[in-house]
Amino acid sequence: MDADWLISVQGLRKEFHGIPVLANLDLNVKEGEVLAVMGSSGAGKSVLLKHMAGLISPDAGNIFFKDVDLGSLSEAKLNELRMRFGLVFQFGALFNSMTVGENISLALRYHSLADETEAEQIVRDRLDEVDLLEAIDKLPGELSGGMKKRASLARALAMEPEVIYYDEPTTGLDPVMCENIEMLIRDTNQRRGVTSVVVTHDVALAFEIGTRIAMLHGGKIHEIGTPERFAQSQSDTVRQFLKRAKRLTS
Repeated sequence: MDADWLISVQGLRKEFHGIPVLANLDLNVKEGEVLAVMGSSGAGKSVLLKHMAGLISPDAGNIFFKDVDLGSLSEAKLNELRMRFGLVFQFGALFNSMTVGENISLALRYHSLADETEAEQIVRDRLDEVDLLEAIDKLPGELSGGMKKRASLARALAMEPEVIYYDEPTTGLDPVMCENIEMLIRDTNQRRGVTSVVVTHDVALAFEIGTRIAMLHGGKIHEIGTPERFAQSQSDTVRQFLKRAKRLTS
């Protein structure tokens, strides 16, 4: 694996029920960047993300984190590696029977990474970091969509991850809250020096936060580059996608 890349996806193939989703896909992620992966609904963005996070095994190909091939690890070693990743799921994936604070401290307690006093302080610090401390004793059902996203990010940050994976972080949010989430992703990346991979069909989000943008189409990375380069793409596929997205949001 090239030392310039933190994450390297090589020749990734995946199909479900005989239907190809990812087809010999290659993608490299630089340390410290925000990589926005765009694509239409059903393009396989979330499937790619779950492979990179070690949640799905490929049919063929390899996913490297630094110099470690995820496919070569035992389940125990893979679980250890997953603790270095933070995931912010599309709809939060919070346990409804637990308070926000209990959701955030769950992994800390499960893995015995902190005692009760330490865990409580970590929870408060992370909620304060995402401006959600007032919700510590609330249940997920009492939260708005944007608050659930922030709680999900606080939970991810509690584990001090090196990489944060975001799955459609602005889906279902109003324009004001979308802007808040944009700023939160960007600020988190800069303040903590983490690497962020954001899969989204939200063009505005991708161009706002992306150090680079990649477009997933036909099971492969169709084009990748800086937002400036991407905006000047000569690919008909990219231009049509951007045109449709602009029309839908105008």
